[in-house]
Amino acid sequence: MRQKITLKLEPFDASNSLFILEKVTEALTIPSSSISGFNIIKKSIDARSKQPFINITAEVFINEPVIDNNFKKIIFKDVYHAKKNVIIIGAGPAGLFSALKFLEHGIKPVILERGKDVRARRRDLAMLNKDRVINTESNYCFGEGGAGTYSDGKLYTRSNKRGNIQRILNLFVQFGADEKISYESHPHIGTNKLPHIITAMRKQIEDCGGEILFNKKVVDFSIEKGDIQSVITDGGESFKADAIVLATGHSARDIFLLFNEKKISIEQKPFALGVRIEHPQTIIDSIQYHCAVRNKYLPPASYSLVEQVNDKGVFSFCMCPGGIIAPASTANEELVVNGWSPSKRNNPFANSGIVVQIQNRDLFGFKDYDENIKEIPDPLIGMYFQRSVERKAYKQGGGNFVAPAQRMVDFSNNKISSSLPGCSYLPGINSVDLKTVLPPFVHKTLQQAFKDFGKKMKGYFTNEAVVVATESRTSSPVRIPRDEKTLHHPQLNNLYPCGEGAGYAGGIVSAAMDGEKVAEAILEKFNVTIQHK
Repeated sequence: MRQKITLKLEPFDASNSLFILEKVTEALTIPSSSISGFNIIKKSIDARSKQPFINITAEVFINEPVIDNNFKKIIFKDVYHAKKNVIIIGAGPAGLFSALKFLEHGIKPVILERGKDVRARRRDLAMLNKDRVINTESNYCFGEGGAGTYSDGKLYTRSNKRGNIQRILNLFVQFGADEKISYESHPHIGTNKLPHIITAMRKQIEDCGGEILFNKKVVDFSIEKGDIQSVITDGGESFKADAIVLATGHSARDIFLLFNEKKISIEQKPFALGVRIEHPQTIIDSIQYHCAVRNKYLPPASYSLVEQVNDKGVFSFCMCPGGIIAPASTANEELVVNGWSPSKRNNPFANSGIVVQIQNRDLFGFKDYDENIKEIPDPLIGMYFQRSVERKAYKQGGGNFVAPAQRMVDFSNNKISSSLPGCSYLPGINSVDLKTVLPPFVHKTLQQAFKDFGKKMKGYFTNEAVVVATESRTSSPVRIPRDEKTLHHPQLNNLYPCGEGAGYAGGIVSAAMDGEKVAEAILEKFNVTIQHK
């Protein structure tokens, strides 16, 4: 017999499997000899009271053999001689998981990735951090694995209606992730481990006969009679396929420009923009765990904040306990910051994006002062607005990807910081009045939001925290439309936009689920029976 049970344990006790077994026995009021064992199926932290607890839900096996949590692995088919193939533009989570879905059903995927593989990509990130030299095709946003590979590997999502979250987590485990991501409430892989998992996915794709081609930037489409006849890369190569998955990510501005130039329908979309805030991790620990020193059996504390300020939504984004702020720019003279954490989350700082919702109405009357731009097309106004803020940030920081920054209380009180605290951002920070960087409505909204957040979290509003600009790539400012039923573009029957870049996802797991969703739509078009597992 099996029985589910939930236990509320102190952190030390939750780390001891023998103690958990003892508590299971007490709760079920049966002899310990009757319990064969248990599997943890859910684990979360409850830090609402002064004493933090770990909530554990376990499946207990009574008088029967224990069956491990091991899920049934997905079997991928040999596609060397497949009758149909699909081109996938982009090797981020949407592209990779759509490719795996095709392999599962005997369709050959060919991925065209503008950037490099994860190993070569790491060298370009080192050049950016240490020498402040950017490779515009291989950086934190572009390359194998997409933007999430070197920005943390957080797998938490609320998008439970978009697909099978557990299947995505199980696939990550199948390719080398720790099993604990399948039951933790906020699963996290870590930037140090995710590249190995992405490499394993690539090997699986290639071993089955699929292809991943690097340094293949798509620059054009040949279109006839409502179909893309071929995909053309910057090297002049032409690729043909039965269907095309567009999974280019939220920073592929060249794709948006190409669509606009070819009069392929795109739409302006709300997004968010703001800053990244960094505190000493000890401050966040003391606030969240109500203690002077964090219990070593508790992980570095995180937080999630949301506030309405003058009808503007402000929220935390991609919070990284024990993390590092990274330069996430994709072009010269533009400054973008993001955050990441290693698997142990053992760095001394905690950082998070704090961003303001940007609605279409906020951009009314916006003009980009780039002398080369005579008129901004309506669908691209958000993209140009985003870019203009990034350029101001680069200029005000002083160049070389040095970030403009201000202490938090100084920021809210319109005071230039005479000095700045230590910061994890390797290219360096420079004291600047961020009023010269951020749009006025964003700046004013953030000023009030920080004060409001300080009321929710006593100690959060402090000059020991530093505000770093600019966090601007939370999501795509452009949506590429698709038919609600068939999922292909309304004008192009064989083009399937998906993931963050097309405006249908907001993170690794939701992008992966959207990639699978689009793959299933294509399989249905190919009259392939879909196996749901």
